[in-house]
Amino acid sequence: MDLTLPSFFTDLVAAGNGLVWGSLLIYLLIGAGLYFTVMTRGIQFRYFGHMFKLLRHSREADGGISSFQALSTSLAARVGTGNLAGVAVAIYFGGPGAIFWMWMTALVGMATSFVESTLAQAFKVDHGDRTYRGGPARYIERGLGLRWLAVAFSVCLIIAFGLAFNSVQSNSIAQAMQEAFALPTWSIGVALVVVVAPIIFGGLKSIARVAELVVPLMAVLYLLLALVVVMLNASELPAALMTILKSAFGLEQAAGGAMGYAVAQAIMNGIKRGLFSNEAGMGSAPNAAATASTHPNHPAAQGFVQMLGVFLDTLVICTATAAIIIMAGPELLASDEANGIQLTQIALSQQVGDWGGQFIAIAILLFAFTSVIANYSYGESNIEYLAGPKRAALSILIYRLAVLAMVMIGAVTSLKPIWNFADLSMGLMALINLVAILLLSPIAFALFRDYERQLKAGQEPSFDPDRFPKLADKVDRKAWPGSGKHG
Repeated sequence: MDLTLPSFFTDLVAAGNGLVWGSLLIYLLIGAGLYFTVMTRGIQFRYFGHMFKLLRHSREADGGISSFQALSTSLAARVGTGNLAGVAVAIYFGGPGAIFWMWMTALVGMATSFVESTLAQAFKVDHGDRTYRGGPARYIERGLGLRWLAVAFSVCLIIAFGLAFNSVQSNSIAQAMQEAFALPTWSIGVALVVVVAPIIFGGLKSIARVAELVVPLMAVLYLLLALVVVMLNASELPAALMTILKSAFGLEQAAGGAMGYAVAQAIMNGIKRGLFSNEAGMGSAPNAAATASTHPNHPAAQGFVQMLGVFLDTLVICTATAAIIIMAGPELLASDEANGIQLTQIALSQQVGDWGGQFIAIAILLFAFTSVIANYSYGESNIEYLAGPKRAALSILIYRLAVLAMVMIGAVTSLKPIWNFADLSMGLMALINLVAILLLSPIAFALFRDYERQLKAGQEPSFDPDRFPKLADKVDRKAWPGSGKHG
């Protein structure tokens, strides 16, 4: 069943998406990523090993939400149907070379993720229950003094992530389970509501605990299957990599005179799908990053950990999907029988047998389910920000019921016009966030230099707001116990 909206509304939304995504956002995201990479002297390359080193103490939280749980929550939102269907769409429309440009997008996006997550930590506020809240809304208001812009960001995020994208995820689950196991979509909707309800009513700590358990498990299982596919086709691995590189630069099409068009398609589809998948710069992941109790006790620590999230999402999990599809052979890529998730299912079935399609359905269930609860958590943080302490409880209750309703509706109804509107909302929130982090980037760079200085001196980095004149009167001292004058 499809939802029909007035044509003027759908045309307006389509025009808005064309402007935001086609003319503004992609160039701004890539430009910002390159700028942050240059200003930090390639932080994602110089500190690549340090990201993994920080994982050793990332479960320490002193009763709050740990750095690892915050990473798992952001990965739960990042790792969704885009890692299965989005990669297939990129390859279908942009050729195998789109994967190369997804990689490049992720590499520059890692620097963007560091900046926005470090700012989220610096401007986080104490929630009074050993947890914290923060994200773009907080650093826009506290750092830039622009309450109206922070409100606009929160509204866009709640529309896109809190409500609409949860219907997208439940729709993907319902369609995949119906296709693989012939289950009616309404029954999947009911089951999802029953499972999701106690998790979101448990609050952000409950969501963090579930994400911490489910996300690593689902990622490891999927990567193991992809590794099996690669091992079964080990002799074809060099050729597959060469196919990606040749397609990325149009070398295969050069003889036919279509080189320029092929390269443009590979670049645009790779960049778009890469950005959709890893969300670097979108302003979503900082909402999770701000909740963490970090070790070491410094805002930059979570910036490094969140950089790892972009790497795992695109350079690891998306690459696994690409390997499954490309190693299925050029005949499948040349056919028009399937695109999107069907392409991934057919490719895997060719590699491991008919159960491959059912495995993808289960993978979608796990990937999309964790996205639902993580998307909810982003919305809750921003509902609290908009409502204020006195009205927060009632506002969150209404929001939780609305989320459950959208999960049910999404399972049984196609809401494509609403999804398009959600894309526009996400684009607008990303534009707001990018402008904010570019303006606030000197603070993030200063925090990085402070962390780097202490690290090189053989010290465990710690945060003292009084070392930063632009931060000292804007930081919530309760959120940084033991630092500066508060300590």
